[in-house]
Amino acid sequence: MQKETLSAIHNRQYRARLRASGSGGVLLQLPRETIDLLDEIKERQGLRNRSQALLKLIEQGREATRQTA
Repeated sequence: MQKETLSAIHNRQYRARLRASGSGGVLLQLPRETIDLLDEIKERQGLRNRSQALLKLIEQGREATRQTA
């Protein structure tokens, strides 16, 4: 049986904390042009990572949907 690496243990603990707080994670495969767009948003808005840029896009989409409804 393989020993679990320290990194794997930390990742498992992190995911457990996310679930306990009501959050979760998703792994996505995106086209390169979408990743480039996320990187552009990240840089322009001074965000820490692509996840924050993706959340900004989702929020903008929600706002646009609310305005047209």
